[in-house]
Amino acid sequence: MREDLPPICRHFYRRLVVSCQAREGEPFRDPNCMARFAVSAVAGGAAAIRANGPHDIREIRKAVSVPILGIWKQPQEDGRPLITPSGEAAQALIAAGADMVAIDVTCRGQRYGALGRLARIRRDLNVPALADIATLEEALAAAQSGANFVLTTMRGYTEETAHVRSFDLAFLRELVRRCPVPVIAEGMIETPEQARAALDAGAYAVVVGSAITRPVTIARRFAEAVSQAGAGRSEPEPAS
Repeated sequence: MREDLPPICRHFYRRLVVSCQAREGEPFRDPNCMARFAVSAVAGGAAAIRANGPHDIREIRKAVSVPILGIWKQPQEDGRPLITPSGEAAQALIAAGADMVAIDVTCRGQRYGALGRLARIRRDLNVPALADIATLEEALAAAQSGANFVLTTMRGYTEETAHVRSFDLAFLRELVRRCPVPVIAEGMIETPEQARAALDAGAYAVVVGSAITRPVTIARRFAEAVSQAGAGRSEPEPAS
């Protein structure tokens, strides 16, 4: 464990961070539900929580004492949401109870001033600044700009990495080897085996979201597997 990191970061070294989020329109899209998910995650062994927006974070902070990694997805002029797109958003997250802030530092995020925002979060808010990235180049730029951590959150969710459709362990290994700041694995981690593989590859910690706290996504995955297994099979004849 690196001794140059803020003490709060040591709480989740080589441990599980659970992302407690729900999209608008989903049954659990309610701050109280997110707080219950957080309590359940901590009871199951989570060492920290990732959460979206001041309202959710405020309720989660009331319910758990573990570190909270705050983000705030806000729509931009291009019609798509961006993770923590302003210093004001970061400040609101800390005021609500977050202990650290992550921002989108992909090429798109950088066009919205992400690199300068990283430095300001560390300087003005005096909290760890985390960079959600999709490529090695983005990670190196974030590290140079003062990020305490880089996270593989956006791998597969940007135009440049749209070809990535599953957890990219090879990319994680390269990132750990070449990035000068600790790497947190996040994105498309669907099984405990993948989470363990991420730590074995050198990740500082592992963030898991949909596979734990998104019942609609979990149920859909099972339903699709069952549907595929039953495709092409005729219904058995009833016993005479």
